[in-house]
Amino acid sequence: MKTELLDKRRAEMFHALRVSGLLLLGFLFITQQVLTRGWIYELDHYILNLKNPKFTGLAGHILIALDDLGLRWFTATVLLICASVIGWRFRSFRPLNLSLLALLALNVVVGGTKIFIGRTKPRLSIDVLFANGMSYPSGHASNALVSWGLLAYLIYRYTNRAPFNGINLYPIVGLITFIVVMVSLIRNTHWFSDLIGGVFIGGSLLVAVIAIDRFFPSKKQPS
Repeated sequence: MKTELLDKRRAEMFHALRVSGLLLLGFLFITQQVLTRGWIYELDHYILNLKNPKFTGLAGHILIALDDLGLRWFTATVLLICASVIGWRFRSFRPLNLSLLALLALNVVVGGTKIFIGRTKPRLSIDVLFANGMSYPSGHASNALVSWGLLAYLIYRYTNRAPFNGINLYPIVGLITFIVVMVSLIRNTHWFSDLIGGVFIGGSLLVAVIAIDRFFPSKKQPS
């Protein structure tokens, strides 16, 4: 039984690594398109020139609240609190360690790329690289996917015992990420390629952390 469990975890790890690699390739492709002003550059400006509706009053506040679902301090705080509660419940530092690892990777990779590329925001109506901008890739999109995605993963893994069978919240994570992307487009806070790039790199980092979790067995983790 123990050997079967280890084989299962190993298979899940290799699958996660393959998925993470594919998502990383997607991110590199989007980055190449941004740097060379490829076809996605034209799409960015086509979307910018669309007449987006202007939301004021209550509708505007709702949009900002939805956008905050990808705000770094908010998503990180929720993730760390929930991971700490799960860790306390199962007497394990693993949920918190995985969360800290994911947040560290997110800040280093996404933050470093933002500084290096330095793309300006669409609200300025100019698209310039290496200009000390912080637009590409979207931190909101990557934050939403990594933070909510890892929280959903932890809940799934630590509810995988009777009377539960692993609570699957992944569709909700996809919905939250989609909402953050759409709200950012409506509010002109990011170029379309910023958001797609953020989703790709966020997904790659998330699945890489999952691969690490699968690599190291834990007696305190139900599965």
